[in-house]
Amino acid sequence: MNKKIIARITIVSFIIGLMIAIQYNTVQKPTERDTRDIWEVRQELSEEKKRQSELLSEILTLSEDVKEYESSNSKNQGQVLQNTLEELKREAGLSPVSGPGLTLNIRPSMELIEFGYQVEPITPELLIRLVNEIFRFNGLYMEINGQRIVHTTAIRDINGDTTVNSIPINDTEVEIKVITESFEMAEKLYSYLYASGFQDDFYIDNLDLVINKAQDKITITKFDGELVNSYLVEENKGD
Repeated sequence: MNKKIIARITIVSFIIGLMIAIQYNTVQKPTERDTRDIWEVRQELSEEKKRQSELLSEILTLSEDVKEYESSNSKNQGQVLQNTLEELKREAGLSPVSGPGLTLNIRPSMELIEFGYQVEPITPELLIRLVNEIFRFNGLYMEINGQRIVHTTAIRDINGDTTVNSIPINDTEVEIKVITESFEMAEKLYSYLYASGFQDDFYIDNLDLVINKAQDKITITKFDGELVNSYLVEENKGD
């Protein structure tokens, strides 16, 4: 009996000691604290809610397409599918698109050229920042020097040249076309870019970023290339 009591006391003492050791280690090595202030957290939360809203809108649009298809008769189902196909082609960049938007021009700073400053072409990093910011502000479609921006577009340096879709854009002037949801959204994008620090960032690189006012209609060409599909595979139905 004494041996059983001693064994139980030993086990309980071991467990208590282990818990104390774990607690001590936790106090000595606390988890890393989040050092962001409240505004940074709110901004990140706002971005996540924006993504959630976009996903919900996309789900709602697809649900409406399904309802329209199911409610239509067999004669109209083909037209519904054709309309859906055309919309998907526009979103994927496989067809031209027109709508309200604005244009931006990137050109060498003339006054700096006159003073003998060396003007280098726009860097991929700076161009990527501008493109991401425009899309973040609900830019729907974009074109850079005639190159349609799609989900497979790569903006990178190839042998010292800044390329878009593997096409060099190191021209004297770079033109960017942007289409938005509405003319009002195009005006908001214009105001946002004009008030941002992008023009100063370009000026540091001896470049001028000209932000033109919103327009009622801008046309963007289709993607001149082949979209690579890495995930969808055509089913072989046999004979």
